[in-house]
Amino acid sequence: MAGRLRRWLVGLVVIACAAGLLAAVGPTPSGRGPWQERFITDSQGRAIFLYGLNTSADAASTADGMPWIKKSDVSAEYNLLGTDFVRYLISWQQIEPEPGQFNQTYLAQVAQRVSWYQQQGYHVLLDMEQNLYGPALGGSGAPPWATDSGGLAVSPQTPPELTYDQPGVVHAFDEFWGTRTDHPEYQQQYLAAWTTVARYFAKNTAVIGYDLMSQPWGGSLQGPAFEAGPLARFYQKAINAIRTVDSAHWLFVEPEAVPTDWGLPSALPELSDPRPGQPEIGYAPQLYPQPMDDDGSYTGSASFLTDRELASWEVQVERTAQRLDAPVLLGSWTANDPDPYAHLYIDKVQQLLDQMMIGEAYWSSDPGTGSIWTAKGKPTDLSTVIGTAYPRAIAGQPVTFSYDKPTLDLNVQWTDKPGVTGSTDLYLPPTDFPNGGQITLNGHYTSKWNATTHILSITVAPLPGGGVHDLDVVPA
Repeated sequence: MAGRLRRWLVGLVVIACAAGLLAAVGPTPSGRGPWQERFITDSQGRAIFLYGLNTSADAASTADGMPWIKKSDVSAEYNLLGTDFVRYLISWQQIEPEPGQFNQTYLAQVAQRVSWYQQQGYHVLLDMEQNLYGPALGGSGAPPWATDSGGLAVSPQTPPELTYDQPGVVHAFDEFWGTRTDHPEYQQQYLAAWTTVARYFAKNTAVIGYDLMSQPWGGSLQGPAFEAGPLARFYQKAINAIRTVDSAHWLFVEPEAVPTDWGLPSALPELSDPRPGQPEIGYAPQLYPQPMDDDGSYTGSASFLTDRELASWEVQVERTAQRLDAPVLLGSWTANDPDPYAHLYIDKVQQLLDQMMIGEAYWSSDPGTGSIWTAKGKPTDLSTVIGTAYPRAIAGQPVTFSYDKPTLDLNVQWTDKPGVTGSTDLYLPPTDFPNGGQITLNGHYTSKWNATTHILSITVAPLPGGGVHDLDVVPA
């Protein structure tokens, strides 16, 4: 009872802060500035919208660091959801089991699984996962040799996030970030591990980029002092190191964990990209509103508080993206199951992401509670809600898109953009579009429907005077 009361008090404080922030910063910035024209693009210059899952949570607990999937599971996922993206979890403890010794067998096994996704047409983001610093402290991420807890206590707490405040965990993070100066080699070796990964995958066309650290946490240094200080310096060093071996892939940075997940501001400053041409640095926050993070049900007061946090999250993410001049990718979010209102929360989040025009990776592909698969490998009820219509690629400058689930109306608007070639591709789930789509579109166009992949491709003629292509697709 005391723990539950404490969590609710924390939640109310967070909500009050988020509400105050909304009152202070006002609504989402109106109009479209240069930063809002930044999208992840493919080789044809098309804006692409990544939609998929995290693979996978269980990789943190397997001896070889490999996820549960087989090749057939990748095609099964596509057939169920029409995903085109995976946030694939990798681990420092597997990459560098001993100082300076890099596990080529592990990287080859990762590459094999990347090839499974590539054969299905997926983009792959390699995410350096961490949880509670590393396995020596009961989590995953850093190898034991790069863990110094100072001999201090680490006792598991409920909820698990509170374990981050245990003295041994705080000490270990302080050593990594340089708040304590006993082990500068830890961060140097982490950067060496990333350089090894980037060199290995530099020419891999399925890999779209690297997430430099999942949910970084500052130890004893928190908030702006951490994000604008040690975290920003770390990111810049990591960017510079990776660019010595790979100038082609996107590099994604995350804000400090927990506060930003709940809709509070990030203080990450702008980072520079030494690659030739336009910078390719993306912003990859996570989304776990406090009521949902506390296993709440999306109904009543919990849904009201969640919606307030979602509104604050949107404002703060867009403001940070503006400062970074970076496109946004939601790295992780999930719904609670069993919750009879989980489908409403999923619809709410997907509507928000469409409004923001950003891609996402749902947590996670592992069979079981909250997943798209049951423990016996059958589709769950949530899978029919998570599966949605979306634009995979827009051949121009996106203006807006949305999918109205009650009316099954997918609307996509864009303008012509010099140098962009190819078609605008839409995924239409067979549950909603069993016979393909009926098109309403201003101007001249040609279309192609692939009944196997459920992809509708539309090629348009340029509109005179720089007009807006306004596309509506409903079930045929």
